[in-house]
Amino acid sequence: MTTAPHAAVTAAPVPAQSTYQTRVADYWNAEENPVNLELGQIDDLYHHHYGIGAADWTVLDEPDPGLRRERITAELHRLEHAQAELLAGHLGPLSPADRVFDAGCGRGGGSVVAHLRYGCHADGVTISAKQAEFANGQAHKRCIDAKVRYHHRNMLDTGFASGAYAASWNNESTMYVELDLLFAEHARLLRRGGRYVVITGCYNDTYGRASREVSLINAHYICDIHPRSAYFRAMARNRLVPVHVEDLTEAAIPYWELRQQADHLVTGIEDTFLTAYKNGSFQYLLIAADRI
Repeated sequence: MTTAPHAAVTAAPVPAQSTYQTRVADYWNAEENPVNLELGQIDDLYHHHYGIGAADWTVLDEPDPGLRRERITAELHRLEHAQAELLAGHLGPLSPADRVFDAGCGRGGGSVVAHLRYGCHADGVTISAKQAEFANGQAHKRCIDAKVRYHHRNMLDTGFASGAYAASWNNESTMYVELDLLFAEHARLLRRGGRYVVITGCYNDTYGRASREVSLINAHYICDIHPRSAYFRAMARNRLVPVHVEDLTEAAIPYWELRQQADHLVTGIEDTFLTAYKNGSFQYLLIAADRI
């Protein structure tokens, strides 16, 4: 790939664009959820998303309570890391000279995964000042802060240079924003032929309207889950052409079934996710698209 220009920035002093976004920022600035923190402490990769793949159910047979807890935590983290690696695998081919953009980066695990895989430069953006500070601390601790940086900015209006990125992504963060505004910013940031990838929960249009379970998930996370069709319509309006679509719903179920058994990590939303996946009203989707 041709080297992308340096991602120069302009001032973006006020990340939130609405009262709602201010509430979202407040939520993540205050968040100290064990399901995010304990998993990340295993290897300092904090993912802030869910997992995919077959689970090792033998962790539930561990007789020692302390060791059982550790094994369950490690297995959930392994499944989350598998999801991050799947997304990163759809960003390439990338070179160490390329730049990538992590929209809604959370505590930064996805940018680290992309950098470790490709050696590329990464800019992560989060509306939470606390998350940005934490993620930059982790990058410094890994001695990768010369190439991996996190910014307290709004992913709808980053201030980064147009065409500066070879790839970009959202990992479970699109439900906090309007898709047209989001995809317009990705299309602006990506060079022609650049790759955009999203993994997201979306409600299934064929089910009808959003189900009760989807509404409960919205309330739990202060978000607004979009219908599946909205992603493709918004991409078409913003020069993003899907090249790969993968339904990860079945692959996500083992993660939730295992997390359901993790007494030290449950948040009360586990049964809702499983019901929504199994009744067909909610899907877990990966979409990779090229910017034209």
